[in-house]
Amino acid sequence: MVAPWPPPPHPRRPQSQHLWTCLASGLPPTLNSQVSWRPIPALIGANASALEKEIGPEQFPVNEHYFGLVNFGNTCYCNSVLQALYFCRPFREKVLAYKSQPRKKESLLTCLADLFHSIATQKKKVGVIPPKKFITRLRKENELFDNYMQQDAHEFLNYLLNTIADILQEERKQEKQNGRLPNGNIDTENNHSTPDPTWVHEIFQGTLTNETRCLTCETISSKDEDFLDLSVDVEQNTSITHCLRGFSNTETLCSEYKYYCEECRSKQEAHKRMKVKKLPMILALHLKRFKYMDQLHRYTKLSYRVVFPLELRLFNTSGDATNPDRMYDLVAVVVHCGSGPNRGHYIAIVKSHDFWLLFDDDIVEKIDAQAIEEFYGLTSDISKNSESGYILFYQSRD
Repeated sequence: MVAPWPPPPHPRRPQSQHLWTCLASGLPPTLNSQVSWRPIPALIGANASALEKEIGPEQFPVNEHYFGLVNFGNTCYCNSVLQALYFCRPFREKVLAYKSQPRKKESLLTCLADLFHSIATQKKKVGVIPPKKFITRLRKENELFDNYMQQDAHEFLNYLLNTIADILQEERKQEKQNGRLPNGNIDTENNHSTPDPTWVHEIFQGTLTNETRCLTCETISSKDEDFLDLSVDVEQNTSITHCLRGFSNTETLCSEYKYYCEECRSKQEAHKRMKVKKLPMILALHLKRFKYMDQLHRYTKLSYRVVFPLELRLFNTSGDATNPDRMYDLVAVVVHCGSGPNRGHYIAIVKSHDFWLLFDDDIVEKIDAQAIEEFYGLTSDISKNSESGYILFYQSRD
C-alpha cells in the first residue's frame, strides 16, 4: 500500500486526507471531495487580506492584481499554466488587446481574453476568480480535457498556444478573403500563401537548426525547425544550462541509423546536432520529468534535482544565430507536486515586479526568492514525490 503523501498535509495547501490518498494512489478525487478540501470563503478572504497586508499599500504595484483561480475538479494543470502566462507580460498585453477588438464569436481565445480582462479590471487588488467559462469551453473543444482527471500541464500549454495561433490565423484568413486587412487596407496577397506569423509566434517561437555532417565527405546539411517550447531531458544533480547543452550534444549516426548523403549518394556515418538559430522573446522550457519504465509498465516521475537560475544565457546557439547573446530572466515556473503524470498537483510560482508569488489554485502567497530552491527537485531516487519545476518561462531582456 502506498502511504499518503505528504505525511502531514503541507500547511500551504490545506487539503483533506482523502485528497492526499487519491494523489498517492493516482485516483481522481470525487466531486464531493473536491468541494470538501477547498478553503472556505472566510479563509480565502483572510488569505487575500494577508497577502495585501504583507505586500503593503505603498509597495503594491500600480494596476496589478493577484487573483487565485477556483479549481473545477483537477483543473490545477490549467490554473497553473494560466497564471504563468498571465505574468508573461507580452502575452498578457496581447490577450488584453485582443479583448478590446470588435466582438467575435466565442472561442478558447475569447474566453481567455475575458478571463484576463476580468482579473486586470478588478476593483480589489487580491481575491479569487472562477475560470468557469474558460474551463467549459476547453472541455467542449477537446475531449482530452473533458473529464475530472488530472492532465499534463505541458500538453495543455502546447494545445492552448497552438489553438490560439490557429484562431488568429483563421481570422486573418477571413479578413483576407473579405479583401480587407485590420488597418483598412485592401489585401492583394495570394490566399494560398504561407500563413502570417501571429503574436503567439512573435512571443514564443524560436528556430532550431538540425546540422548533419557526413564523416566521409565532410559536407554539412542543415534543416530549420520552428518551436513554441523546448523539451529537454533531465539528469540527477544538474542544471538547466547542462540540460540545454545535452540537448545540443553531437550524436553519431552509424550502423542501421546511417545518414543518406546527397553528395556521396549513399548511406554514410555522420555527426548530427541540434542548435538554436533564433531565440524567442519568451523561452518556454519543458523538463521531461516523466519516463516510461518497462518494468513498471507505466510512466514514473524523475524527481531529479535540476537547478534553474533566475538569469539564463543560452550557449547552444548556431554560428549564424540572429541573437546569440540574448539574456533571459525567469518570470514563471509551473511546478508538479507528486510522483506521476496523472496524479499529484500543479502550482505556479511567478515573478511580479520585484517579488515572487505562489499560486496554488485559489490560494496566493508571497514567497522569498530563496524559496524557489525548494522546487529544484530531490537528490534521492526517481520515484519519490516531489515539488519539482516542470515548465520554466524565461523572458528576454531586449
